[in-house]
Amino acid sequence: MFTPAFFQANEKQETHFHTIVNCITQSMKTQIIGRSYDEVAICFFNTKEKKNLQDLAGVYVYNVGDRDPLDRPTAKLIKDFSCIEDSFMDNIGSRYGITAGSRENTLYNALWVAQALLRKGYTVSKRILIFTNEDNPFGAITGAVKTDMIRTTVQRAKVLLAFLQDAQDLGLSIELLPLSRPDEEFNMSLFYADLIGLDGDEITEYLPSAGEKLEDMTDQLRKRIMKKRRVKTLSFAITNDVCIEVNTYALVRPTTPGTITWLDSLSNIPLKTERSFICNDTGALLQDPQMRFQMYNDTVVKFSVRELSEVKRVSSHHLRLLGFKPLDCLKDYHNLRPSTFIYPSDEHIFGSTRVFVALHSSMLRLGRFALAFYGNPTRPQLVALVAQTNKPKMGGVLQKIIMQIHLYKMTHICLYSGQVESPGMHMIYLPYSDDIRYPEEVHLTSDDAPRATDEQIKKASNLLKRIDLKDFSVSHFANPGLQRHYGILEALALGEDEMPDIKDETLPDEKGLARPGVVKAIDEFKASVYGENYDQEEAEAASAKASHGDAAKKRKAITDAASLKSAAYDWAELADNGKDMTVVELKSYLTAHDLPVSGKKEALISRILTHLGK
Repeated sequence: MFTPAFFQANEKQETHFHTIVNCITQSMKTQIIGRSYDEVAICFFNTKEKKNLQDLAGVYVYNVGDRDPLDRPTAKLIKDFSCIEDSFMDNIGSRYGITAGSRENTLYNALWVAQALLRKGYTVSKRILIFTNEDNPFGAITGAVKTDMIRTTVQRAKVLLAFLQDAQDLGLSIELLPLSRPDEEFNMSLFYADLIGLDGDEITEYLPSAGEKLEDMTDQLRKRIMKKRRVKTLSFAITNDVCIEVNTYALVRPTTPGTITWLDSLSNIPLKTERSFICNDTGALLQDPQMRFQMYNDTVVKFSVRELSEVKRVSSHHLRLLGFKPLDCLKDYHNLRPSTFIYPSDEHIFGSTRVFVALHSSMLRLGRFALAFYGNPTRPQLVALVAQTNKPKMGGVLQKIIMQIHLYKMTHICLYSGQVESPGMHMIYLPYSDDIRYPEEVHLTSDDAPRATDEQIKKASNLLKRIDLKDFSVSHFANPGLQRHYGILEALALGEDEMPDIKDETLPDEKGLARPGVVKAIDEFKASVYGENYDQEEAEAASAKASHGDAAKKRKAITDAASLKSAAYDWAELADNGKDMTVVELKSYLTAHDLPVSGKKEALISRILTHLGK
């Protein structure tokens, strides 16, 4: 718990208790979106009231006091906990430290209760976060009693960690998030350094990192955390006789708000979506058709589901090696979409790791990438397998995936001889010759080709230097549409009156662009291109007027051409010979008389006859 924070009358600062309540509330809000399967328990110690299954004094479990397992955060829990300050002193109360002369160790009791709460469940990661601004919880006690309390509390923490290790849990930890008091800094050496196992330089380095962690918990990004890291397992055919096993991992994946469930307007029960097929002639309900078809020169070519599957099956292996090429052959525009990371696995094919490591090392030494065929049933593709290095120095398309390499920290593979580098590869999706599009070639004479003067290039270079983004990373930019969606969803679930204010990080830095040096660089560049007396509003108005005039001339030319074409037909006899006319001929009349040209042939004929008064 927290000792009272005293401020002067003219200061408006929040208390430590309010800071932690806000921190935990924001953390649970983010947890619902990011990892809704996580479970939490909120436990107060040094309290006047007690509420825990062990019936230990000074410990109050807020949300799971009546039963053993942890609780998943809900909208009700978040809403109730955010308002706990109003009723905390009346319902729970705080004792502000361990009472002198008492042998009741509430911090020891809190660790005991935490062990009981973490005993249930088989989660991968289990953490205990301790929030406090009291660096010496036993400061009011002296002598042998204080020494004994410190010893037993530290011993309880070690027993707790040992218990979690015996349960084979990963990521187990006891973390302290200290809050400094107004008059002095939090002193880790008095007690908590021994509790969490810090010594030497680790103590001085811990406080800044803990402060950053506390800020991160308060201002977390609303982000859905993908529970499943491995995408799929593939068989990789090196030769006809050698096949290994690899796992694939998605490093970058577009995030969407998720599926929307339709509810019944009266009962709010989720509705089930079903698809039915109806015969075009009889209107009878049909079963899901087993035949597929595709048009070929006005001919219907039918396929069964099995035939269609056989047509798509072009490889017996998921991934088949074709050969090797120098890295210089890999161009920037070959990267169709974010690459997939592949990593060896010995789960089903023993020896896959050794073969993969040998292949990976050879590719790095010779500076080559592997060309392979990925027999995906939905879209078979050529892929380039590029060996990952710890410090990528290659150019071209590899510079685009350096960011992805740093986003994913692969575990080192241990061989019998020791530890080696991570032999992962990036699978880059390549285009076929059918997919390549060539831009139109515009041939200009030397007089018509636009040229930039040396002065304009100099001013542009100065502008680029002025508005250069320092330490740029795409991880600094959140999707504003997605953040707004999560914020509104959260506000509606919690019954909040106001919608949250979402910071759009994609907007230009208006304050930075208003700096005198940047403004001067922009004006100089504009003057070098357009001249001194350039008025942007007048130029845009003139451009819009010219564009409107060109569009009007184009429409008039099309109408005149349609009038000349339609004049060659006798439209009075349309009712008799209309079936013999083409759609293009019918549309010429409609265009000439400024009538809609949409619809089938029968609708076009009816529209023309109506216009003729027939």
